[in-house]
Amino acid sequence: MAVSRTQQRTKRHDRLRRKVSGTSARPRLAVQRTLHHIYAVVIDDSRGHTLVAASTREKDIAEGLDSRTNLEAAKKIGAAIGRKAKAAGIDAVVFDTGGRKYHGRVAALADAAREAGLEF
Repeated sequence: MAVSRTQQRTKRHDRLRRKVSGTSARPRLAVQRTLHHIYAVVIDDSRGHTLVAASTREKDIAEGLDSRTNLEAAKKIGAAIGRKAKAAGIDAVVFDTGGRKYHGRVAALADAAREAGLEF
């Protein structure tokens, strides 16, 4: 029986999460992209707390964007999550692609977060 793309992605994400875990010193930057939005969340897995979040659903971020799903939106989210994380005192994170390839919107978000000052 064939395995769906979603099941394949979930399997890759589970394999990745066995190795990648966020701590208080170095939280996890998780990326989620959908057909309509892109989300970035900084999580401390040891306490189970979300420290910082940014998405294209926020009005101040979505203003001025032609599309909420393209590379421009991903770069804006990356810059926003980097800025918010630095304001919260977070300098270094581990990157969690969510089982997706490090390509396109995911890579653009990561590059923008690095330019904003996050280290990973």
